[in-house]
Amino acid sequence: MLMAINLNIPNPKKVFNDDFYSHLFDYSHFTEVYYGGASSGKSHGVVQKVIIKACQNWDYPRKVLWLRKVGTSVKLSIFEDVKDGLANLGLLPFCKVNNSNYEITLPNGALFIFKGMDDSEKIKSIKGISDVVMEEATDFILEDYTQLTLRLREKKHKHRQIFLMFNPVSKLNWVYKEFFEQEPPTGTSIIQSTYLNNHFLDDQVKEHIEDLQRSNPAYYRIYALGEFATLDKLVFPKFEKTRLDDNNSNLRQLKDLFGLDFGYVNDPSAFIHIKVDEKNKTIYFLEEYVRKGMLNNEIAGAIKQMGYQKEIITADAAEKKSIEEIKRDGVTRIRPAKKGPDSVVQGIAFLQQYRLVVDDRCVKLIEELENYTYVKDKKTGEYTNQPVDSYNHVIDAVRYAVEEINGQARPKAKVVKNYYI
Repeated sequence: MLMAINLNIPNPKKVFNDDFYSHLFDYSHFTEVYYGGASSGKSHGVVQKVIIKACQNWDYPRKVLWLRKVGTSVKLSIFEDVKDGLANLGLLPFCKVNNSNYEITLPNGALFIFKGMDDSEKIKSIKGISDVVMEEATDFILEDYTQLTLRLREKKHKHRQIFLMFNPVSKLNWVYKEFFEQEPPTGTSIIQSTYLNNHFLDDQVKEHIEDLQRSNPAYYRIYALGEFATLDKLVFPKFEKTRLDDNNSNLRQLKDLFGLDFGYVNDPSAFIHIKVDEKNKTIYFLEEYVRKGMLNNEIAGAIKQMGYQKEIITADAAEKKSIEEIKRDGVTRIRPAKKGPDSVVQGIAFLQQYRLVVDDRCVKLIEELENYTYVKDKKTGEYTNQPVDSYNHVIDAVRYAVEEINGQARPKAKVVKNYYI
């Protein structure tokens, strides 16, 4: 039996950020683009808006498709965010939550479906969609967005909309070209926000973000203020994107290597699985797991869920306590990297000798490869051999992974005036 939903929010300022509340009941734009810095509340604001929209008294219950580019990331991201949003509005106890199929049915019959765009054929089979939400839209491609707009053609639903949320990356990304480099498509609303717009943010997180202004001003502009990166000299200017099959006989016989870089508040923890063809100088990047705010037991759980708990994993040596805790949680063959002098520069020089082939589902690695640049000397205008300390978490995990074939990060390349050649 369907039930009407009557939301009673006596003090909206305690529930909504002002900048998002002003857009809460505006359904006049087909595409809504929410972008800006980290911890700006944009994802939370979109979740609130779509939930409340679904609670309205429509002629037909809403059918909302919530998406991440990669299906394996749905469970611990947008699915949990929407459940939290429903709980904060007092609705979750009245909803039917299917934790296996990742579906939520609201009391009024509205249906929330959570999927990954990496299996686009399954998306095409979903009929009668009223709204689409693309979380971390920069992970998608323009073709994904185009296909999703075509799915929103069910005439019985009024005010059909597609929502995009993301932190800006490079100007090479499709969202910049589609919505910022030129006049955006008709019917598009663009809303920018930063951590300064989020009055629910605690002081400790604010301090972490603002400290970047001192330690890494360039990254602060991108990460905190949500500005698009202006590309400089890329560390890895060439790489190939494709869909890799781990069961391919040629790939199966190659050496498996695994790396882990730790993060928590501002930076994500990053795990990578690669295969190396040393004879043909090719590295294949098969699978990644990248997420902020992970405790060590959660990192261990993710590695076990991926089936890699028995593999040798090389992790950042600076986190010895974390490595020991992960060992105690059942990932017993994890080990610290043995960093040599100038290990970052040397590790990059080593990787630059290889052809890089990346599975298109490794969206965070692709983002880093498209944004990882060299530092330019302010006085001379010349590039140094040092990379900018940003967009490098998965890449750092890769450096740890290849340590086994790279002489444990001891320089193998010839050094001339501190430049590796």
